[in-house]
Amino acid sequence: MEDGLPSIPVSHVSAAEPIHLPPPFTLVRLRESGDAFAHACRIAPESGAGTLVYVGRFDLAEFAVVLEPAEPLRSARRAFYAGMVALTDALRAYAPPSKPITIGWPDAVRIDGGLVGGGRMGWCSGADEDAPPPWLVFGAMIRTVAMNDDDPGVHPLASALDQEGFGEAGAAQITESFARHLMLALDGWRVDGFDSVARDYLTRMPRERQTIQRIDDCGDLLTRRIGTETIERSDLVRALAVPSWLDPALGGPRL
Repeated sequence: MEDGLPSIPVSHVSAAEPIHLPPPFTLVRLRESGDAFAHACRIAPESGAGTLVYVGRFDLAEFAVVLEPAEPLRSARRAFYAGMVALTDALRAYAPPSKPITIGWPDAVRIDGGLVGGGRMGWCSGADEDAPPPWLVFGAMIRTVAMNDDDPGVHPLASALDQEGFGEAGAAQITESFARHLMLALDGWRVDGFDSVARDYLTRMPRERQTIQRIDDCGDLLTRRIGTETIERSDLVRALAVPSWLDPALGGPRL
């Protein structure tokens, strides 16, 4: 798997809140009303790998990055798992000690059981499953500040970084941390194979007793109960079609 992050000389960065990304990335900043994921998918064919689109919102860390994998689409989608590992590692870097950060397969991120956001993936419509896709986009949203006035008990399944003791960690810090950890995840894939990414990802899922889980070459999750030969397959493409954590009406993570 190639990391698909060549240096891109053009940068579209305003003089607003500074964001410091590693050199392979190019930052594109949108206004608060923008949609990072949709914009990244729209500009991916021209902007190329390493473009990171960021929306400067007070209550959300919202960003999306363009990738250009060198393997067929059916296996290249496994880059989604690298993105989720990087996203949770970015949060771990700012989390209070022993604060549990988990992934609900395939795309939801929870902190101490409360939903804070998740990841999503897009690719070129009609792309050949057996050929490298022109591009992939990994996008993410993390709720940094709880903006509703309700008591915490009103939405017991939702949370935000400010409610979980993340201090001053905001959208810019999470985005910077994600970029660094994405490079580490992709480097690990290139050096040690996808199994290294899969192991990291699976350790972040809540453990099901008496089960063995693995991710196959197409990115599907395979679950086998110990003592049986029956394997349950969870289809990644089908799961990615509608992000489980996203509330379209809110334009952000579900409450």
